[in-house]
Amino acid sequence: MPQNAGVNPQRPRARSPRPPTGAPPPPSAPPSGAGVDEAAWLDVIHKMDEVYSQLVADEIALETKNAELEQSQQFIFSLLAAMSDVLVAINRDGRIEETNAALCVLAGAEDSALRGTPLAALLAEDAALPKLAAALAQADAGAAGGAVVELPLRGAGGVAVPVDFNITPRRDAAGRRVGHVLVGRPMGELKRAYHALREAHEALKRTQQQLLHSEKMASLGRLVAGVAHELNNPISFVLGNVHALQRYGDRLTRYLEAVHGGGDADQQAALRRQLRIDALLADLPSLMEGTLEGAQRTADIVQGLRRFSVVDREQHAPVEINGVVERAIHWVRKGTAPAFTVHWHAGEPCCVQGSAGQLLQVLMNLVQNAYDAASEHSAQPTLWITLDAAPSTLTLTLRDNGPGIGPENLGRIFDPFFTTKPVGTGTGLGLSISYGIVEQHGGSLAADNAAEGGARFTVTLPRVACP
Repeated sequence: MPQNAGVNPQRPRARSPRPPTGAPPPPSAPPSGAGVDEAAWLDVIHKMDEVYSQLVADEIALETKNAELEQSQQFIFSLLAAMSDVLVAINRDGRIEETNAALCVLAGAEDSALRGTPLAALLAEDAALPKLAAALAQADAGAAGGAVVELPLRGAGGVAVPVDFNITPRRDAAGRRVGHVLVGRPMGELKRAYHALREAHEALKRTQQQLLHSEKMASLGRLVAGVAHELNNPISFVLGNVHALQRYGDRLTRYLEAVHGGGDADQQAALRRQLRIDALLADLPSLMEGTLEGAQRTADIVQGLRRFSVVDREQHAPVEINGVVERAIHWVRKGTAPAFTVHWHAGEPCCVQGSAGQLLQVLMNLVQNAYDAASEHSAQPTLWITLDAAPSTLTLTLRDNGPGIGPENLGRIFDPFFTTKPVGTGTGLGLSISYGIVEQHGGSLAADNAAEGGARFTVTLPRVACP
């Protein structure tokens, strides 16, 4: 298609008839016998000169107006040709009166072929006719900004192309409606771009969730040794009680066999004293209670690990923050820092709305980082944790006795994959993920160097009422 398809810059223009190029020369003398004196002839000649001058001036003005009209028309045609949006003007009967190059390219037709055809003929679906009629009626009703409607147009290859149209009424000089103007943008590319953006966003969310889970598994791996020790005590307790119960069962079996064997009362009493049945029966409740307690402790440990290790489902509920801090200290000490001195005193119950697992991950990360930094700088690694509760917020401050954060690292301490730890001992994701988790909970995580020395991390979270 030519570049200026749909635009006809050579439309005819009205021209005024050209006045005569010169006035007839005045007679040198009045005709013989005319009966008119010379003054009258001079007056006629003067009037003819005035008329001729006015004709010349009118011709110049008309030429100027025609040139301005041509420039205006050419400017409008160039605008229509340069528009990337589709434009179509229709009359009151719904027939096309004006188009632009974008519509000609979309429909695969010349401007001359589109003029005079019904706009309905461009629709790719008959079901769109009621939508078009309703939009035209809405535009006529004086809707602010016109009416907006999405219509499927028949593309060059017969493929339906969705176009988002804005429809406004077109009026003449007297204010009477003479048609409508439809300006629209093909939505196919936009919808494809939006679909690609949505897919990229979903992929980014999945990747972020995987990184969060990977960092959580890395933290969990550091706790394995401590967990093994933590589980060993209740399991050993249960095993010892079970062995005792097994021995008690054997003794009870012997005694019951003697009772049901029909022996005399003296023999049964002697066997009862020999097997210490009375002491056995007195010891049974404590054995059962101890076994149940050990099993419950084991179940609690496993359940706590399970809550920490599963992929978080973003189920938020009120979380008591004192308990989260104590669990974080407990797990880090049991895992990798048994000699870590932590100064912490739980205060009044304070709750935040969020995920207990995610908040535990944040606190474990901060406590573990404090131990890693302080243990390399001091023979007695120490951490101070304080909780300041306000009516609407709570602030956790963690300060260690490590070397602090270098000035060159303060600005990128929360960047993904940034770490000052030796290769193989840190992923560089812990603080970055913790920062994101705190932000998702409506709070903030900040880092600086304390005046007393060491690094200081401050967690601020919105406070909610505890259930």
